[in-house]
Amino acid sequence: MLEVKNLKKSFGDFEAVKGISFTVSKGEVLGFLGPNGAGKSTTMRMITGFLPPTSGTAVICGKDISIEPVAAKAHLGYLPESAPSYKAMTVKDYLTFVAEIRGFAGKAGADKVDAVIVKAKLEKVVNQTIETLSKGYRQRTAFAAAILHDPDVLIMDEPTDGLDPNQKFAVREMIKEMSADKAIIISTHILEEVDAVCNKVIVIADGEKKFDGTPAELAALDPSGKIDVVFRNLTMK
Repeated sequence: MLEVKNLKKSFGDFEAVKGISFTVSKGEVLGFLGPNGAGKSTTMRMITGFLPPTSGTAVICGKDISIEPVAAKAHLGYLPESAPSYKAMTVKDYLTFVAEIRGFAGKAGADKVDAVIVKAKLEKVVNQTIETLSKGYRQRTAFAAAILHDPDVLIMDEPTDGLDPNQKFAVREMIKEMSADKAIIISTHILEEVDAVCNKVIVIADGEKKFDGTPAELAALDPSGKIDVVFRNLTMK
């Protein structure tokens, strides 16, 4: 469902991403791991079409993001880090606005909004303005906006960063509930996400891919079996 082909990105003389390739299939939840500054967010922004690559591309459900960006994005849901929203809007008004932007109007739009409110467990705050919400509920609202059109590919950049344990649990449960029908990428530096939701892992550092495999294969790289030890060994060289 998603194929990333030799993505590279340079900012002047600085090469932030140095030729990363991978695939994510339906039913896979990929943990895209790396320390701060590794190139995770830059890679996500290139895949989603928010940042043009220096070279390489991403193909989403057969649509090349560089050649057919609108068709590719129709299959894509994107939750950026610190996702922006219109804070003066209520949760329902904001999601209705997103539905209209996505081309869902009238009853079809209302049905989409009602369904995603239930899926993201936003019933208690549906009539509150976004600026009055806790960080956890703001994150759920952004999550709802990203999945409203039921995308085949879902990309999330640091979806649980800054949330308390209960809020993290709620977000992870939402990811698990929809994982069977989608290809999902979670970009994170929080290693516990691997055990919580992922069945595939990529580790990058200095803009380069250091590992591509399953969580069990990652843990097996060190006799201790501890992912944090393996992560340090891969990313501190």
